[in-house]
Amino acid sequence: MSSFKKISSSDNIKEVIKSSFDKDLDISGAWGYNQDETIVIEKKQASLKQFEHMLIMMRSYIEMNMTIAKEDRYAGINATELARQTVKDDSLTFDKVTYKISAIKELEYNEFIKEYKENFEKDGFDLGEHFKRRENATLNREVICWFDVTKMI
Repeated sequence: MSSFKKISSSDNIKEVIKSSFDKDLDISGAWGYNQDETIVIEKKQASLKQFEHMLIMMRSYIEMNMTIAKEDRYAGINATELARQTVKDDSLTFDKVTYKISAIKELEYNEFIKEYKENFEKDGFDLGEHFKRRENATLNREVICWFDVTKMI
């Protein structure tokens, strides 16, 4: 399995998200790699689960696409929640969420999309075989993200 670099906790998460995704989010802290580096949700702007999902998608996109060489980048990045745990520590409340992150190398992904668009309605195009190859090309990784949700309680 590929290993991806953690985003530096010295980078201001709010500023990185603003410059990368043009989103102003009410968050602070770090990137949620552990309980000491949580993403602090100051004020939610959607349902809490949806907001957390958006944040893990942003983190994954930065890790798997924006910060690596073009030939190593991933696309079609998707996060699926696998498990959720509420952790209380003194006066703080955390969501510890485990996600499955799936993606395909960007160059390969673009070829799959092109092949699909060009052949979808043509006789002889084996859609099942196409999706089987996409499945085989997909990287799946399991990650944990910690969110400080104290202000949401």
